[in-house]
Amino acid sequence: MAPLDILLEVQGRDTTLDQLAHRRATLPARADLAAVEERLADIAARRARAEDDRRVLSERQGRLESDIAAVARRIHEVEGRMYSGEVSASRELMAMSEEVESLNRRRRELEDMAFEAMAAGEPVDAELAGLAAEQAGAEADAERLRGVIGEAETEIDAEVAAETQARTALAADLPDELTQRYERLRVRLGGVGAARLEHGSCGGCHLALPAVELDHIRRAPPEAIITCEQCGRILVR
Repeated sequence: MAPLDILLEVQGRDTTLDQLAHRRATLPARADLAAVEERLADIAARRARAEDDRRVLSERQGRLESDIAAVARRIHEVEGRMYSGEVSASRELMAMSEEVESLNRRRRELEDMAFEAMAAGEPVDAELAGLAAEQAGAEADAERLRGVIGEAETEIDAEVAAETQARTALAADLPDELTQRYERLRVRLGGVGAARLEHGSCGGCHLALPAVELDHIRRAPPEAIITCEQCGRILVR
């Protein structure tokens, strides 16, 4: 096979490799996974806010319960003195009774506030439970999609390995100068450095060559390297 015909075969392999790389990078499951990961980030943000709300409510409830316990201890202490017999003065007993009454009112107020804090925590707990379930579902989706991507990558990588092996075998028969020129053109011209000349048009840029240029190409030796006047690609007759 002539070097230029081999070059066109190499170009075909390179085009296939470029297509495989594009297919690997743009697997539909990648976009699906990105959407799931975005959803997971949103869930994490909402969960963090809900956990902050729950922490504030728990701290408030804890403080209130501590205050209730302190008031209860004081009531127990005062009532203990009242009924111990050690206090006999009616004025002092009356003051202690009023203090107990005041403390009981305060305890009821604190208990009401503690109940409100507990009630306020219930919808937050429900939200956290819902977010945990939503997160578990999204994580399962992400894991499944990673598996789909992994399987597709393995399949594509096997195709890439086969194409690369075939390309390497073909390219080994090309002259170094032709290979280097082709590679430079591939980099500059979107991956296509060589194209077939068909019906007077370049297969790379798909533009018709002028009649004068076509006549020059027809008269050139078969081994001559011809390039497209329009795009600069190597033309294979």
